[in-house]
Amino acid sequence: MLTVDYDRLQVAPGDRLLDLGCGFGRHAYQAARLGAQVTAFDFGGDEVRNVQATFAVMAELGEIDVETARVGSVQGDALALPFADGSFDRVIASEILEHIPDDEGAMHELARVLRPGGTMAVTVPRCGPEFVNWALSEEYHNVPGGHVRIYRQSELVNRLEQTGLMAMGHHHAHGIHAPYWWLKCLVGTTNETNPAVAAYHRLLVWDIEKAPKVTRWADRLLNPLVGKSLVVYLVKPDPSIAPTHPTKAVVGLAGARA
Repeated sequence: MLTVDYDRLQVAPGDRLLDLGCGFGRHAYQAARLGAQVTAFDFGGDEVRNVQATFAVMAELGEIDVETARVGSVQGDALALPFADGSFDRVIASEILEHIPDDEGAMHELARVLRPGGTMAVTVPRCGPEFVNWALSEEYHNVPGGHVRIYRQSELVNRLEQTGLMAMGHHHAHGIHAPYWWLKCLVGTTNETNPAVAAYHRLLVWDIEKAPKVTRWADRLLNPLVGKSLVVYLVKPDPSIAPTHPTKAVVGLAGARA
């Protein structure tokens, strides 16, 4: 279940891609399949070890070109990334900033390790559905490692642009997931045996595994209204490229290679 659109991020074979807050690797795996040189980064040791093991299995199954692929996982702190300035062509930070108290520090680190002309995708819970979750359940967010803030789109974009990035566009994702979380917040976020929760969970698993037309259509219909995630795409301006036209400048910045 991907949140980021790789075409909009402009991922290409050979790109150096950082997946910050990789979790158990869904975005890192797809980037590797597309031929990117992937670094999956997370604070959690279990997550990092699981991603590395899955990369090995993918190589054995031929999902990754072992002749050209360079994939790996790194455990560390998002506020002190162990990478040089401009190390990556593409950066993904999916559903991570809302967990970090010093999100400004994390944003600056993300911008620092992206090369001039490189692109970034940042995703966070969308404010509308997230407000509903917070209103319905204290335990939804008030837990160790839980969500510490809700972002409005304009706030997120403005703060990311203050690091020197430039927004290129946005969209919403996972429309059919928002009602599931509202339901969980109503009955208790750890109550997996509730019949309605269990039934909805089976629906989501069916969607993820089979991608039937009915759920894919419903998701696209609901995304603009209640899509659970906000996805923002940004580019790091390259001062060596002189803009000649606003639209052409954005395309040039996003596509240029260091």
